[in-house]
Amino acid sequence: MSYHNPVLLQESVDALSVKEDGVYVDVTFGGGGHSREILKRLGENGRLFGFDQDPDALGNVIDDERFVLIPENFRYISRFLRFNGVRKVDGVLADLGVSSHQFDEAERGFSTRFDGDLDMRMNQKSRVSAKEIVNEYSEEKLAEILFLYGELRNSRNIAKTIVEKRAEAKIDTSFQLREVLRKYLPKAKEHKIIAQIFQAIRIEVNEELDVLREFLEQIPNLLKDEGRLSVISYHSLEDRLVKRFIRTGLFSGESRKDIFGNTSEPLKKVGKLIVPTSQEIKTNNRARSAKLRIATLKN
Repeated sequence: MSYHNPVLLQESVDALSVKEDGVYVDVTFGGGGHSREILKRLGENGRLFGFDQDPDALGNVIDDERFVLIPENFRYISRFLRFNGVRKVDGVLADLGVSSHQFDEAERGFSTRFDGDLDMRMNQKSRVSAKEIVNEYSEEKLAEILFLYGELRNSRNIAKTIVEKRAEAKIDTSFQLREVLRKYLPKAKEHKIIAQIFQAIRIEVNEELDVLREFLEQIPNLLKDEGRLSVISYHSLEDRLVKRFIRTGLFSGESRKDIFGNTSEPLKKVGKLIVPTSQEIKTNNRARSAKLRIATLKN
């Protein structure tokens, strides 16, 4: 698919154990690859809802009476499903992160490969873009997001340099930011470090970790008794949240025990962690860091 090459396509949809008459949600519709695979497995009475806040994804809408595309952020999954008359579903699939299309469109500002406007908004209606963060955030706030979301040990020095350089001239494009930070990008690690910097800014722009937390917290009340959650993540920050929530129902700390020593985690994992085959990574480089975790309600 030219818009987005879906990662772990068969594995993530297999994880849903699709029932012919079931109700399913693809919260990261994108190019529709996962949605089309789900529709193949649904009968005529099955239903599929897709979520995507990126207006570009609306051009990929599937002409199928069983399918509804909701042009909203999936942090509002329960609200918009209720609006469509749905309170419980048989499965939810999430393919987190940035789509191939978003990376490949230079003007969207997600890619480190192309020079483009510092944007990085998944929802083009959002007020804050990467440009505001780079040019207006305080040095302390910049250092914080670079450390927390980019896991950069020298976040304070990077933030200091950004603030010094933007005082001389506004930083408007991807390549301008790269040039400003040139001294932190040794040849051997240039791609890795700039990717971490871009990741940190992108997560802040789109509130990605907050969105993921809000989404996961809704899953226990959304799934039917044998419903499934199938989540593909691409970096450790996302994966840790997903793993911990499946294990404990929390994002920090440990599950509380009752007087009998029992805990009350709402979900339980299904099977083991799934990663792409070497063949898939060879044909789709974006798959190299993907991790698939599956869960169902705990009885």
